[in-house]
Amino acid sequence: MEDQNNVQDELLQNEETQIEQTEETNDTENNSEALIQAEKDKYLRLFAEFENYKKRTQKEKMEFFKYANQELITSLIPVVDDFDRCVAELTKNADDKTLEGIQLIQTKFNNILKDKGLQKIDVHSGDDFNVDFHEAITQIPAPDETLKEKIIDIVETGYQLQDKVIRYAKVVIGK
Repeated sequence: MEDQNNVQDELLQNEETQIEQTEETNDTENNSEALIQAEKDKYLRLFAEFENYKKRTQKEKMEFFKYANQELITSLIPVVDDFDRCVAELTKNADDKTLEGIQLIQTKFNNILKDKGLQKIDVHSGDDFNVDFHEAITQIPAPDETLKEKIIDIVETGYQLQDKVIRYAKVVIGK
């Protein structure tokens, strides 16, 4: 009977050892799977970060090229103003040939700037004042009630480069 008990004890011990080994194997497999899953997750996150980096740098490059000429064009805006003043004066006093020659040069110059993305901000007397495009330099009493809080006079033309305002239109508004 003792032999039978010993054999049963050994069998039970062997079964327990096998169960423990199976559990250890399962734990090792689970740990390996978890480790693989963690590495996959890390890889996917790294890949997504790299894709975002590529998109961001591409956008920054596009922005750079879009506004690369901004400093040059901003420095040429006073020349555009001078042409406008010149044509206004020549209209009053000069002969037609001189006026026509200056206007041809002005048109060519303006077309070159327009091709580079420069555009005038369209402002007229009576328009609503918009802080996104206009800079109020002063307020005067409105000549009539319809011009209150509206643009009465345009002192200096405003300009946009692409969709960015590079010089606000300087205006007088009614109060």
